[in-house]
Formats: sequence, C-alpha cells, structure tokens
Amino acid sequence: MSNVNRTGKKNVATVPNSEQPAPKGGVWNSIDNYFEITARGSNVLREFRGALATFFAMAYIVVLNPLILSAPDGSGATLGIPQVAAVTAVVAGVVTIVMGAWAKYPFALAAGLGVNAFVSATVATTKNVTWPEIMGLVLLSGIIMFILVLSGLREAVMVAVPKGLKTAIVVGIGLFIAIIGLVNAGFVRRIPDASHTTVPLMLGIDGKLLGWPVLVFVLGLVLTIVLVVRKTKGAILIGIVVSTLFAMGLQLLTNTPSSQTDPSGWSLMVPVLPTTIFSVPDLSLIGKVDIFGAFVHLGFMSALLLTFTILLSVFFDAMGTMTGLASEAGLLDENGNMKNASRVLLVDAAGSMAGGFGSVSANEIFVESGAGIAEGARTGVSAIFTGCLLLLSAFVAPLVAVVPFEAVAPALVVVGYMMASQVRNIDWSDIGIAIPAFLTFILMPFTYSIANGLGAGFIAYVIIRVAQGRAKEVHVLMWGVAVAFVIYFCMGPIQLLLGTS
Repeated sequence: MSNVNRTGKKNVATVPNSEQPAPKGGVWNSIDNYFEITARGSNVLREFRGALATFFAMAYIVVLNPLILSAPDGSGATLGIPQVAAVTAVVAGVVTIVMGAWAKYPFALAAGLGVNAFVSATVATTKNVTWPEIMGLVLLSGIIMFILVLSGLREAVMVAVPKGLKTAIVVGIGLFIAIIGLVNAGFVRRIPDASHTTVPLMLGIDGKLLGWPVLVFVLGLVLTIVLVVRKTKGAILIGIVVSTLFAMGLQLLTNTPSSQTDPSGWSLMVPVLPTTIFSVPDLSLIGKVDIFGAFVHLGFMSALLLTFTILLSVFFDAMGTMTGLASEAGLLDENGNMKNASRVLLVDAAGSMAGGFGSVSANEIFVESGAGIAEGARTGVSAIFTGCLLLLSAFVAPLVAVVPFEAVAPALVVVGYMMASQVRNIDWSDIGIAIPAFLTFILMPFTYSIANGLGAGFIAYVIIRVAQGRAKEVHVLMWGVAVAFVIYFCMGPIQLLLGTS
C-alpha cells in the first residue's frame, strides 16, 4: 500500500530491500523502464501478487453478470447464462490487458455493476426492445465517450475538479467498497420494503448473525486485519486464500446451501470443488448488436435519453474510480492529477464499446482493483496478469466459482478502510469544499452508485461557491458538469413530461 509521510502527503510505496529485483540487463531493463516498475517502487512479484488479489476480488462478476442479464427481452429471448459468462470473462480479460500494456496502470475492467442492472431493467420493462437493441445503445454511448476522450473534454473535466472533491471521491469509493463487502458477505443486509421498517439496513438476519458463511467472513476479516497490522507481505491475498480453504472445509462438514434457498446460506457461489474444471467458452454473443434499432422501436427521444443516462453513468464512474485508485497507489501528482490519464480514459471508453459489442454491458474500471493495489500493485504489469487470469477463467469458469463472496469480502472492507482514511486530507474549514465532499462520500455507498455521489457533490460545490460570492472560482467545465447532473437526476420527471417513460 502507499505510504503517508508526517505531513499527511502520500508517497509512492517503496519496496523493502528483501523484495528489490536483482539487477538484470537487456530485456528486463526495457520492460522495467517501459512499465516504470522500479520507479514506482514495485517488482514483478508484487505485481503478480496484486493481480491475484484483484482477480479473486472481482471474479464474482463472471458468475453475477449472467444472472443480472438473464431477463427476457421484448421478443421473449434471453442472452443465455453460459454465453454471457464466457463473453464477460473474455471481454474483461482483453480490455484489462490493454489497460496494463498501453495505459500502464494496475486497473482491471469488467462489466460494470449498475449499468448492467439498468439495461436489464430496461429490457424487462420495455416490451418493444430487444437485447441487441439495448446493447446497441451501450455501444453507442461508448463510441460517444471515446470521441469525448479524443477531444480532450473528459480529461479536462478531471483537471477542473477541485482537489478537495478528488479526495472525497477516494473516501467515497473506499466506503463504497466496504459496503459492497459487508453486503456480499451477508453481514449487513437490505431490509425488504414489505417489512414496513424505517431502517433500510440491518445486521445479519433480523439483527442476528446466523449461518456458517458469516463465520467465514468474520474470521477472514479478523485474520486480514491482524496480517495488515503485522505488516505481513501478501496480507490481503493470504486472507482470501485461507478464508476460501476454511469455507471449503466448512462446506464439506455442513453442506450449507446457497442464499437462494436459505437466507443464511452462501451468497451466490458455494465453495464446492466442481465435477468439471475445464469448459469451452461460447462466444456467440459477440457482434449481436443493433445500434439503431432502439431508436426505431422506442422513438428518437426515448432512446436518446437512455443513451444519455448510460453515458453519464460510465463517464463519471470511471473518473471517480480511477482517481480514487490512483490516489491509493500514490500515483497522483501534487495537484491530484494522473500521468497519461487520457490513455486510461480511452481504454475505459473502449471497454464500454467492447462490452456493448459483446452483449455483456459496458466494461468499466473495477473498484476491486484496490485489493491488488493494497497488495503492492503499482504498474500495468499487474493488470496484464489480471487480464490473463480473466481470460483463463473463461475456460475454467467452474473452478472460479469455488471462491465465495464471504472469503473475498474481508479484503474489500480492509481496502475500504485504507481509502477512507484519506478523509483527514479534506479541508473541513472550507465549507465550500466540506459540504460537497461530505455529500460525495456518503451518497456513493448509500445509493450504491459512484456517479450519484459525484453528481451531488459537484452540484453542491457550484451552488455553495455562488452563495459565497465566489462564483469566479468555479471552473467553466464544473458549471457544465453540474448542469448535466441536474438533468441526470431529473431524468424521471423529464421522461414523464415527454411521455417516454
């Protein structure tokens, strides 16, 4: 993880002498210079260890994405769970390798949670649209975003964001990662609306911690915290592996079902060795898109609003995520900006296009990359390793499903702490930054959306600076972004007004 000096400023983590790579010549020097491995205080072992941590933390998407996209479209057709699983892994693997090899950052990409749920709900509730048409809108939003990156607008927006809000983004993503871990483990649960309670979340089941899976999470969290406190090399990865082995042992003794049949059961993935390990991926979904069909069946305005919603979500989700992860890795300059940010943004936009073209929804930078960064990943080498593991998972999908959420969740909670600790760097004496920062980092976890937190923070920043008589301090792009988010938050009323809902 990155170090913090006595002044509170982050430095790129240094590698202990025992981990320093041995001097090599020729090819190694070229690789080292290209990826800046030594310059960023890392080595190949740490990059691979970080890749394993990132992969295990995000591998669930290969299983979860097909379930989210399982809704039938207007014609009654479905995408197919095996097909979606295979393409999810392949597309994620390819774009993650590109991120590592070209953008040189330790960021992994995969089908983004939120966008996939949105497009699934759209298909399920709209009778006149098909999966190829909806994925065509995802592809179109990716193309538009790619053009915006090439124009320099997307990177300019990042630079225009005040440093205090960038810090709030890091904190918010940390809290977001933590709540994902707690919910995935069943330690914190959503209370059904039918219960008529004023409390939206609760501890375990009816306020009680029940079931063997929760025990796996609790013991895994304790182990990971102890290892981190003891500064053990590979603490995050060791926690995941030991928790998985413990979960498999418990499953042999207890035969606990999944949460789909028992609320106290395993969340989605049951830690049982599969009967088969290898499978040939079905990639037949690639290319099955209709980029303009939705405009014909839904009407121009309705399809345009859907495209705008998808675009705005992926546009700012990536901006927030990459800023937060780069900050945790100590890869931001003194102004909170990233080197070669345009390359990261281009790969992210390409991921959105690839996800739409492959019918698996927009691929985005995954916040779970923070698990790898906590293990020491600092360069694109880690992303290349992670991408290769994702490609491999397309062929060994049954084996990937052995790692349960409960074994990975402790890592996400600990990483969340690491990122949220930067809250101390926000200037709380400046109310024009403090209130927007607060809204940014509380709404990310509370609404389960990075974009929602960013939107609330940006709008609040503009309003408060105007109220303070300091409107001249607001960058012109922040005005534009604030207006875009106002439209985003008013999308429901706009659709009702236009009769396109």
